[in-house]
Amino acid sequence: MINVLTTLLPIQKGNAKIAGHDLKKEPEKVRESIGIVFQELTLDRDMTVREILEYHGRLYSMPKAKRQERIDELISLVELEGKRDTLTKHLSGGMKRRLEIARGLMTRPKVLFMDEPTIGLDPQTRIRIWEYVRDINRQGTTIFLTTHYMDEADQLSDRISIVDHGKIVVSGSSWELKNTLGQDLIYLETGDNWTAAELLKDLDSVKGIKEKSKGIIVMVNVDGTYLLPEIMDRLRSGGVTIRAVNLKKPSMDDVFVHYTGRELRDNGAEKGPVVIPRVRRR
Repeated sequence: MINVLTTLLPIQKGNAKIAGHDLKKEPEKVRESIGIVFQELTLDRDMTVREILEYHGRLYSMPKAKRQERIDELISLVELEGKRDTLTKHLSGGMKRRLEIARGLMTRPKVLFMDEPTIGLDPQTRIRIWEYVRDINRQGTTIFLTTHYMDEADQLSDRISIVDHGKIVVSGSSWELKNTLGQDLIYLETGDNWTAAELLKDLDSVKGIKEKSKGIIVMVNVDGTYLLPEIMDRLRSGGVTIRAVNLKKPSMDDVFVHYTGRELRDNGAEKGPVVIPRVRRR
């Protein structure tokens, strides 16, 4: 999807517009309007931080004064002031990723594509990258981001699409997607899960019931803490032994599994569903 939208692959079906420009008819205008942060690092190991940005600015024919001003601005944004003249091969993984983001922003793109920008980074660096993404968005850039981290999609995006086997299976805001599962989720392990589901499915507050390997998930439309005693009483009255109970709010992980039918996968080329959060220009 990113390869097509960034003109690296020709569009075969349908139509798309990026920043108002037709992808088929105006690919050059599209390229002038976008920035890209690739999943794999693409920095020249033997160039310094400043040289990387300088070279990118020259590729886009930026005037020298404007180029230097933008380089200083971006180095400050991604907090690499002390590494300005350091070769990229001597930077840490997090620093390289921050430099990639700075390079993608060099031309002040209207849309910034980011392909799993935090993969392999430690938690502290991931959170810092999130802060950069929010800052970029506040400055007026629309961000199109792919990720396998559900918390990342939840934290950053105005709109989320879950893609499974090349098709969008569901889209919406984080709140909308989580709300499709109900206000609360109640996990139950019982001595007879089928009978438990039959006893609970007709309750007015129950939105749906799904089977798990060891139990069932009851999706409810009310505060689960108030409904739980009624559920327990109904099961005991029906002769069902309760072995374990857990009450929680729906998360994006729950949404992901609900719509794809399986857990996150990461086994080479068969990486499975991906989440595309889009942080829109405000």
